[in-house]
Amino acid sequence: MRELTYPLLIINIIAFLAFGYDKFQAKRDGWRVPEKTLLIFCLFFGAIGGFLGMKIFRHKTMTPIFLLGVPILMAVQLVILSLLFYYK
Repeated sequence: MRELTYPLLIINIIAFLAFGYDKFQAKRDGWRVPEKTLLIFCLFFGAIGGFLGMKIFRHKTMTPIFLLGVPILMAVQLVILSLLFYYK
């Protein structure tokens, strides 16, 4: 399972930074990260980073798909990872 540690860490850091960058750009009317891209980062096991990005940057917290989808994805991913670590 050690081989999964770094890829999971990297995707979560990318998701976290993407939420932060999008918030930064939203304040300045700059180029935004598409919602689809943010969700894809979360879907590919970056939901923890996405969730932390939502909370820390206070971004996308009122958008229904993020408000419900990211925590659900995070819970599902944590269960999957727990099972992988348990049965490995």
